[in-house]
Amino acid sequence: QVHLVESGGGLVQAGGSLRLSCVVSGRIFSINAMGWYRQAPGKQRELVAAITSDGSTNYADSVKGRFTISRDNAKNMVYLQMNSLKPEDTAVYYCNADVVSRNVYGRTRAEYWGQGTQVIVSS
Repeated sequence: QVHLVESGGGLVQAGGSLRLSCVVSGRIFSINAMGWYRQAPGKQRELVAAITSDGSTNYADSVKGRFTISRDNAKNMVYLQMNSLKPEDTAVYYCNADVVSRNVYGRTRAEYWGQGTQVIVSS
């Protein structure tokens, strides 16, 4: 079984910063791409940023230049540094990972999600 746990959300004023963290645990063989998604009330979940196992990144246009995704492969963690936050960044942020895990059958590749962490940006 693989689990993702996010932390670091909270309430911040516009222009402020937050750093989200996500740790992947379980019988992990390898982790491919990792990413952060968000879902605002009444809206669909959207990709915020993603990072491959070799460090290549991509960002939603709305966060380019403000958010930075990074990962620590030794710790099975992914981070999202969010600067210059805006009220429209308010959402539940979800961690996502493409994981190859070990099991009694050998290895299984699947996509996993965290439970989400709330980010509220006040104006």
